[in-house]
Amino acid sequence: MILKQTVAPAAEPVTLTEAKSHLRVDISDDDTLIEGLITAARDMIEKMARRALITQTWRYSLDGWPGGDEIRLPRPPLQSVASIVYKESDGTSNSWDTAAYIVDSDSEPGRVVLAYGESWPSVTLYPAAPIQITFVAGYGDADDVPETWKQAIKLLVAHWYENREAIQMEKMGEIPFAVESLVGLDRNW
Repeated sequence: MILKQTVAPAAEPVTLTEAKSHLRVDISDDDTLIEGLITAARDMIEKMARRALITQTWRYSLDGWPGGDEIRLPRPPLQSVASIVYKESDGTSNSWDTAAYIVDSDSEPGRVVLAYGESWPSVTLYPAAPIQITFVAGYGDADDVPETWKQAIKLLVAHWYENREAIQMEKMGEIPFAVESLVGLDRNW
């Protein structure tokens, strides 16, 4: 299984103004640094939580069809499935008919489920990552992201802003523990 982001988020869940307010920074000298920290913190939190915060597009590649009647898609919350394409052994790519499956975006993680009476395509598949599911995930825009995730980002930004180089372990444990606790509340397992 291969998971690759194809369209990154268009914005961050925490604005520069919100981060500066949290940091109690009034000057603009560090704006570029803080913006970079926001992006890095969002990326780290998404990886830790195994979910998408802001709308983004992913491609999930599989080596074969599952044994059951569903494919669970990583990086919840799922918004939609754009396409399911499979490649036959001769290299021919086919788009799978949307009538053959149901997109369940209410489940966590979201999933693709076979429609009643349908089965996975019975063709000989290409040997490497022949099934590619393109899907959109995330809560939406910044206003839709739960405050818990925004707080985790602000705490991580503050930690990195105050500690710009290697630090002693006793001091390091305080803020990352708070971030880990917030992320752990809704981590996708």
